Amino acid sequence: MNLTSLDGVLLVDKASGMTSHDVVAIVRRRLNTKKVGHCGTLDPLATGLLLIVLGRGTKIQDLLMAEDKEYVGTMKLGETTDSQDADGQVVETKPVGEYPREQIDAAFAKFHGDFYQMPPMVSAIKKEGVPLYKLARQGKVVEREPRFVHVYAHEIQAVRLPEIDFRVVCSKGFYVRTYAFDIGNELGCGAHLKSLRRTKSGKFTLEHAVTVNDIQTLDAANIEQRILSLPTVSRMRGA
Repeated sequence: MNLTSLDGVLLVDKASGMTSHDVVAIVRRRLNTKKVGHCGTLDPLATGLLLIVLGRGTKIQDLLMAEDKEYVGTMKLGETTDSQDADGQVVETKPVGEYPREQIDAAFAKFHGDFYQMPPMVSAIKKEGVPLYKLARQGKVVEREPRFVHVYAHEIQAVRLPEIDFRVVCSKGFYVRTYAFDIGNELGCGAHLKSLRRTKSGKFTLEHAVTVNDIQTLDAANIEQRILSLPTVSRMRGA
């Protein structure tokens, strides 16, 4: 079977319950092309924008991954999980107080601008060549180095305790699950990330994204028409 040669970037709206690698595998199979990658892992829990690079597009993979991201999500106060999100097991519960809005605003404000964030054990960072999430599955907890991150903007969209809806614009390497965990600690009750959706990566948005269901059901020619050419990607990035 001859593999086709496609170059560019496909914007995908990832569904919940699948990994980023699952999306890569689906695209590879549906378009019958071998050279496929993604720019910035989305956890199975998360939905939203996933940039899929094809062919010569893989040469700018690192460039695209380095760009800022925007997310909307919901954190649940009062429950801490071993994965810092809703996919994990609850390891601690605490009562959630009737926090005034000023206290919630102050907790979010503490994690704005430059600060250090401790990568979770369920991250893809490697320790002696082994991804941390694989060690976590074995019940291991190892020492990690804090990472310097940046939050450019944040917005508290709704407070309906014990849940808070938020939006955050952040740098590469930012863990939103840890953001929820840290804010929960700051409030004194703990928290985990209940849901997450990536809405923007660099200059790219969900507006022109194709769903995973579309990729699985549309014919290959229709999907190929949705691939952004490398010159188009360059223009959109303002490069």
